[in-house]
Amino acid sequence: MRSTRAAETLFKIQTGNHLKNKKMKLLNYISLAFLAAVFFTSCEKHEAAPAGVSELEHHYYAIFVPNNNTAVSVSRSQTALLKFPVQFYSTFTRSYDAVAKYAVTTYNITPAAVRGVDYNIVDRNGVTIPTTDTTYSIIFPQAKQAMDTVYIKLLNNPAAGARKFEVQILDNITSEFEVDIFSTAYRRPITIN
Repeated sequence: MRSTRAAETLFKIQTGNHLKNKKMKLLNYISLAFLAAVFFTSCEKHEAAPAGVSELEHHYYAIFVPNNNTAVSVSRSQTALLKFPVQFYSTFTRSYDAVAKYAVTTYNITPAAVRGVDYNIVDRNGVTIPTTDTTYSIIFPQAKQAMDTVYIKLLNNPAAGARKFEVQILDNITSEFEVDIFSTAYRRPITIN
């Protein structure tokens, strides 16, 4: 009896080891095939692939940073300039300067802030930027990717109550280029308290 059990046990061990060896060999073959596929796929050259879509070669983006449309509340007595960073996205250097446009609006906003009374759009030194309407420009030399800033100076208007306005980056389409926006980061609603 003992020898029969020992023989059965030995047979089970040998059979089990044989199955384990087959499974390991199969696993090794699958791994080897996978690595070969990765190697040959990653070495493939796509020299005939186009560099880009020609219609978008002169298409850029300008957005507020951080990438959102978050409202801002400020005290009317604030003396420091409000600073709204603008990111210009480009992967090229061009012979022209790309121009991002932005505007101040109070459309459907009440109570509306008044330019020259509640605030002014200024440069980094606090000097008012003249405009005949509510549109301003940021120039990106040679259309290179860069950051710039929209600056706003509060004028400490003594009138009671909050005043509101919004700064919006606009699409700028010219015959040479287009500076587009992201719908998630093109406006900054501002409330002056």
